[in-house]
Amino acid sequence: MDKKACEEKLLSHQVRPTANRELVLRLIAESDRAVSLSDIEAALETVDKSTISRILNLFLDHHLLHAIEDGSGSVKYELCGGKYEHSVQDMHPHFYCEQCHRTFCMQSVTIPSVEVPRGYVVNSVNYVLKGVCSDCAKKQHPVR
Repeated sequence: MDKKACEEKLLSHQVRPTANRELVLRLIAESDRAVSLSDIEAALETVDKSTISRILNLFLDHHLLHAIEDGSGSVKYELCGGKYEHSVQDMHPHFYCEQCHRTFCMQSVTIPSVEVPRGYVVNSVNYVLKGVCSDCAKKQHPVR
């Protein structure tokens, strides 16, 4: 994601572009998996930890990111696909590898529709599968 794309993405969510916000956004957008606060801190050593936390909270408030609670004890963050609000495409399962502790998006898998009782309003879905990812499975049982 280049500088112009970062600025456009931030502005489309009513977030003022700054250098640090663009760094965090670019890191998350270019990651091949959902990332934790500690992942971001390790990758952006020059950015203050409290600044990163404030940026993540701002992004969540403006529906730029969604948070995934995968049961690992560490919330993971992923870029939302929708322009202004969380979109249906954001509501997809995630896979948590119990071996390498990475969380993967499974956007090609749909979450089954769940009917809730009258009067309830669903704001988000957190559907996490746990097991061993394909990379770790290959290491355990290499093909000969």
